[in-house]
Amino acid sequence: MILFPQGRPTHRETFGEYCAAGGYQAVTKNILDEIIASGLTGRGGAGFPVGRKWSVAAETDADARYIICNAGEDEPGSFKDRVLLEYRPHLVLEGIILAARAIAAERAYVYLNETYDECFSRMTTAIDDAKAAGYLRGITVTVHPAPTVYVAGEDSAAIEVLEGKPPKPRQKPPYPAAAGLFGKPTVVNNVETLANVPPIVRNGATWFRRFGTPEYPGTMIFCLGEEMRDPGAYELPFGTTLRQLYENVGGGLKDHQQLKAILPGGPSCAFLTADQLDISLDPESLNQAGSSLGCGVMRFYPEGTCMVDETLRIAQFFARESCGQCPACRMETEMLSTILERIRQGKGDAALFNQFQKIIDFNRGKGYCALINMPGPPIMSALRLFGEEFEFHLQHGGHGSCE
Repeated sequence: MILFPQGRPTHRETFGEYCAAGGYQAVTKNILDEIIASGLTGRGGAGFPVGRKWSVAAETDADARYIICNAGEDEPGSFKDRVLLEYRPHLVLEGIILAARAIAAERAYVYLNETYDECFSRMTTAIDDAKAAGYLRGITVTVHPAPTVYVAGEDSAAIEVLEGKPPKPRQKPPYPAAAGLFGKPTVVNNVETLANVPPIVRNGATWFRRFGTPEYPGTMIFCLGEEMRDPGAYELPFGTTLRQLYENVGGGLKDHQQLKAILPGGPSCAFLTADQLDISLDPESLNQAGSSLGCGVMRFYPEGTCMVDETLRIAQFFARESCGQCPACRMETEMLSTILERIRQGKGDAALFNQFQKIIDFNRGKGYCALINMPGPPIMSALRLFGEEFEFHLQHGGHGSCE
C-alpha cells in the first residue's frame, strides 16, 4: 500500500531505514503540479482537494506562509494519527517538508494531541535527525501541544491555539489558506494527508492513481474498534466495500455476534444497517447512502445494542464538546441531548419526535464551525432506522428497556 507496506502498522521505522527505502529523495521535484495531478484529497473528513488548497496559499501575496500538520486527534475511536506518527514519523515529516517547499513556507508546526507522549518523542527525534542530515534546509518544524478537546482539532481553532489563544473556531471567510496563522496564508492538513505526499512526489501522480477509483484515487486508513475480532488501523483503497472491511479485514464482531448497525466515519455520520454492507467505501457512495465517510472511524454495533442509549451518548458528546462560543450551537446541542434523555426515561409524549428536525433546521449553519451541524445525521438516521426503539422507550422508560 501507500502508507504502510503491509496495509497496517507493523514496525516502528528508523531514520536509517526510511532513508534506505528512498526517503527524503523527493525534495527536488515539481511538488505542487504532482499533487494537483494526483487528485489527492484531505483525509480529515472534509475531502477538500489538497492541490487547490495549496495553490491558494502559494498564490496569495504574503511575506510569510505556514504549514500546520494537524495531529490534534480527539475524534472518538480515531487513532490513525497516533499510529502514523509512532510507526512512520519520517514519512509524515517529509510530507511536511514537501508541503512547505510547495508553498514557499519557512515555518511548520506539528499540532499534536498533548497526551500523545510517544508521538512527541518520535516526532522530535525525527526532526532532529532530518535537521542533522540537512533535509530541512531553511524550514523550521516545531511540535506544539494541542488541547484534548474535540473542537481544538478544527483548523481555525488550531490556529488560535498556536497564537496563544483558547481553542475556539474563527468565523469564515477568510479561510486559513488565504489568511490563517498571524494573518498569513496557512495550509492545515491532517497527518494522513501529509503522509501521502512523499509517495506521490517520489513515484508520480499516475502511480498514485493506480490505487482506489478514478473519482477517488488513493487509499484511506480505517480504524476498527475493540468490538471487532481484529481491531486496529488498516489502509485500504477507496472502492473497498464495507463488507470486505467488516468480514475480511476486521473478522466480524467478537463472539460471532450478529451485526445490527454501522456508524461509518465517526459520530457526526448517519447510521447504516446491516443490509448495507455492500456499499463502496468512498465519499460519493456513502453520501448516496445517506451517510458520510468522515475520517474513517468505523463503528459496528451488535444486535442487542440500545440505539436510544447510543444516540444519546453521541448527542451528549457534542453538547459537552461545544466550545460555547456560538449561542446557537450551545443551545442546540443541549436541547437535543435533553430531549433524547427524556425519551430514554419515558418522560413526555410523541410530540417530542417532531422537535428534533425543527431544532436542527433552525440552527443549521449558524455556527463558526461545523459542530453545529454534526448531531443531526446520527440522531435523524437513528430515528428513521430504529424508531420503534425510541417509541418503546418513550412508552416504558428505563435504561435498556428496548432490549
